[in-house]
Amino acid sequence: MTETTTRRRATFNTLEVTRVRPLTDDAVEVTFAVPDHLADEYNYLPGQYVALRAQIDGREVRRSYSLCTEPIPGEIRVGIKKDLGGIFSTWANEELRPGDTLDVMNPQGAFISQHPLSSLNNAETLAAEQINAHPRLHLAAIAAGSGITPILAIARAVLAGADHTTVELVYANKSAQDVMFAEEIGDLKDRYPSRFAVHHVLSREQRVNPLMSGRIDAEKLGLILDNVLRTAQVDEWFLCGPFELVQLCRDTLAERGVGEADVRFELFSTGRPDEQQGDRGRPVVADPLGDNVTIRFQLDGTSAEVESPKRAHETVLNAALRTRPDVPFACAGGVCGTCRAKVTEGEFTMDENYALEADEIARGYVLTCQTRPTGDRLCVDFDA
Repeated sequence: MTETTTRRRATFNTLEVTRVRPLTDDAVEVTFAVPDHLADEYNYLPGQYVALRAQIDGREVRRSYSLCTEPIPGEIRVGIKKDLGGIFSTWANEELRPGDTLDVMNPQGAFISQHPLSSLNNAETLAAEQINAHPRLHLAAIAAGSGITPILAIARAVLAGADHTTVELVYANKSAQDVMFAEEIGDLKDRYPSRFAVHHVLSREQRVNPLMSGRIDAEKLGLILDNVLRTAQVDEWFLCGPFELVQLCRDTLAERGVGEADVRFELFSTGRPDEQQGDRGRPVVADPLGDNVTIRFQLDGTSAEVESPKRAHETVLNAALRTRPDVPFACAGGVCGTCRAKVTEGEFTMDENYALEADEIARGYVLTCQTRPTGDRLCVDFDA
């Protein structure tokens, strides 16, 4: 998979909502029409996401949502689950209607299979060399709640793309009524009975198998890995859900000898609700006495510079937004990777990273929403 496929300049376009389909009492699937002249911009790989931008109560709000289907020319779909107190998700579930328009960022993200199973916008096209290299590829996924969204897209694409691929899913929810895309999951079971299996774990309902009831804690996860997913038989893992579950799964798989490169993960959030994740730059002004750090950044071939008071410990993203409101970002929490840039000069610290790969960090890339200068000058390049 080339880097240009998974990492490209983040830009917004205005797209029309063509359908808002209820999935559960608190979740909807939203479909956007993609006009022909933007087809290349919205080409994507299963597992990627888009950021949505809207004006809600006079405030610009951005949120990222995973694409929930295999690539389909002419449209994109996302699943949006209403979060308690969630400004955007509540608005989307209660107010969004067909015919409305939203600013939609072109697809981003690296939560994709490392095996090139399908081409862009054509889930049935398979690289011939991949068939020979992996005659019996077995993928496993653990998802919770709306974490099913990107995993469903991946599963649908790989199952359609190669008859040698199998997918096994453990899907955790509170109850059967909370299961998003229940019909689509059932369709996959019917279409690929020997190659797709799903195991529903319900924390607030009793199942016939006690292993499938209750929360997934360390003990239950161990039993699932021993008796359901069978760690040694899995070629690639996909984890998507809340911070605590994803971290538990990552740590447990590492303890069992699963290599980091074989585990793909994506988070709802960082699990640190105390951390500010604003939608615009906080009001910060340069120190009139000159105790500032100079932050210089390159964006769309143009350089800009901003002074930031050292005492503020401001992030690069926050400082840049005060000068250029079009600086790319979505979650501002170190999760999505939209604000990625390359450091070309200066010293820094990066608080959190749940989006960049190890090789990207080694090459100097950072998440600007989590990066703070530690010297007198820091230069980053969003175009790199």
